[in-house]
Amino acid sequence: MTLKTCKNVLNAMPEGVFTFDNKLCVKFMNTAFRRAFSVGKDGKKLPQILACGETTACGTGEKCAYCAFHRAMVRAVETGTEQTETMHTSVKRADRTDQLSVRIRVFPVDNKGKLFVGLTDVSFQSAMEREMLSARQIQQRLLPAGKSAGGIAYAYIYLPHFDVGGDMPDVYELNGDVYGVICDVSGKGVSAGLLSAFVKAGFDKKQPDLGKAICALNTKFQELNQDERAYITLASVRIQPKTKTLKYALAGHNAPILLKTADGIHEIEQPAPPVSTWQPDFAYQEKQMPYETGNILALLTDGVTECVNSKGEMFGIERVESVLMQSHSADDFVAKLKAGLSVFAGGTFSDDVTALAFDL
Repeated sequence: MTLKTCKNVLNAMPEGVFTFDNKLCVKFMNTAFRRAFSVGKDGKKLPQILACGETTACGTGEKCAYCAFHRAMVRAVETGTEQTETMHTSVKRADRTDQLSVRIRVFPVDNKGKLFVGLTDVSFQSAMEREMLSARQIQQRLLPAGKSAGGIAYAYIYLPHFDVGGDMPDVYELNGDVYGVICDVSGKGVSAGLLSAFVKAGFDKKQPDLGKAICALNTKFQELNQDERAYITLASVRIQPKTKTLKYALAGHNAPILLKTADGIHEIEQPAPPVSTWQPDFAYQEKQMPYETGNILALLTDGVTECVNSKGEMFGIERVESVLMQSHSADDFVAKLKAGLSVFAGGTFSDDVTALAFDL
């Protein structure tokens, strides 16, 4: 078999393949490897492929000691044995830098220990990306679909920190009343997304009393057998247009419900523990208060109030209230809040950011 034929065979493989010598010099990269790591035909050195920022020879820079890709190659050279790892690395694309998880096998191909082969499972990353995309699409379908319920207009922000978030806003109708629920669960990513989906499915939308609905959710949560690190904070409201009454119940939600009235902003707080294993038999209660036509009601998670800028300052409840005072409607409030948060944080958020507002 000629060298050209060998290269053609390697280039036809779906897995990424590269070869390197005992001095860590990359000699060959097949088509799948080049595609996965955005390597052009002219080739690049390993530091350029990994976008690690090192300008020195591979293995001689300060950052090399922290490079899992480099460590696997070094161990294979030093021990002369196969090394297998799953590594997380940054890959520089033409217009961005992506974070990739790559499964790699490195092993010697000659008895002299001068030539080594690395196999990268590109399909592993592709499968992970497909799973995350599917999870994100499912969660997006769980979000409120419209802009009005029971004749009451509403708007919301939902900005997950990762592809899948731990916040969940919900709006629904029951017996002529309009309900709004917003939750924030512990953790981030997929596990948090599963817990927020549990809230969406487990909150009893046929129970008119919000306190009883949260109690029922708490009972279902106990059946999950979660440890003390898992919890759910939740704020829920029931808007009754006929009597202009606002009913509400909270579970450990530290961001208050805000009501814009003619006299200013009214903060609604209600001490109660999160849905968790901490107080499994806690009796959540529904309370009520009147509202007037033209009021704006806002629910938010702590990702809004605890949004941090480059100086380490928090956005805070005062800024949220200032935005609400300057808003003419729920939609106006959500648009201004989103713009204000983006400017404040420079477009980068360290937590899920969610807010839900109603025109009363």
